Amino acid sequence: VAFMLCILVYVPGIGTDSHGSSRWLALGPIQFQPSEIAKLVVILFLAVLVEKLSKNMGKVASLVVIGVILLPLVGIVAASNLSTAVIIMGIGVCMLFVASPKYSHFVIIVILGVAFVTVFIMFAGYRGDRIQAFLHPETAGDKGYQTLMGLYAIGSGGLFGKGLGESLQKLGNVPESQNDMIFTIICEELGLFGAICLMLLFVLLIWRMMVIANNAKDLYGSLIVVGAMAHIAIQVILNIAVVTKTIPNTGVILPFISYGGTSVIFLMAEMGLVLSVSKGIKLENI
Repeated sequence: VAFMLCILVYVPGIGTDSHGSSRWLALGPIQFQPSEIAKLVVILFLAVLVEKLSKNMGKVASLVVIGVILLPLVGIVAASNLSTAVIIMGIGVCMLFVASPKYSHFVIIVILGVAFVTVFIMFAGYRGDRIQAFLHPETAGDKGYQTLMGLYAIGSGGLFGKGLGESLQKLGNVPESQNDMIFTIICEELGLFGAICLMLLFVLLIWRMMVIANNAKDLYGSLIVVGAMAHIAIQVILNIAVVTKTIPNTGVILPFISYGGTSVIFLMAEMGLVLSVSKGIKLENI
């Protein structure tokens, strides 16, 4: 179902454009992003599949079977939203890494993943332009504008920021300041101190999820928590890396902080699953 929904975004009249890419489905007055559904589905599907193949996870054949099932979904998402495809692929790799007794296979997986991303960058000219804007934002014109404005916002915040709600850059200077670039506004209003506090909160959340995964009563529950943990960790790392000009610009939101409907609903669903697994843990094990 998730695969079919991701295909429907390319159907005229059903799929809607976002910044030149088909990423949303319009069903009457309701719009949602099926790639967000795909993230949750991949976590649940791989947890079931890996549990069934748990005794054979050390074999290459098992990884190939999982790859054959997972890659079509990743490919169809990557055609319009490479960053989300990378997140889905990262979730899958993290879950397989935890379940597999042999780590040597993952060197090949990483190489194939890099090749996959490279091919999709080459097929879309605007992705190459983003890399150029990342390398030289000051000479990239409009394409480097968002990066520069974000860096100005971060720099102007100083150590303790201008104060909550006192950002000037969010008043039209930083594009998507409520979505992808919200971390820059946090840095401007709360400074380096506030940014570090926010990152520490994410570290605390991820650490608690690690504790739950380690103490889950079965492999299925543990893998669900690992998948949710990988999803949140990857998005936090990518978002902060983008706004601090560590990697090229790409549309990744900051979990639980950025504005959004579909993303928040499915992030909350994942947290509900994590809490469900946590509920089954005996107190003395934590």
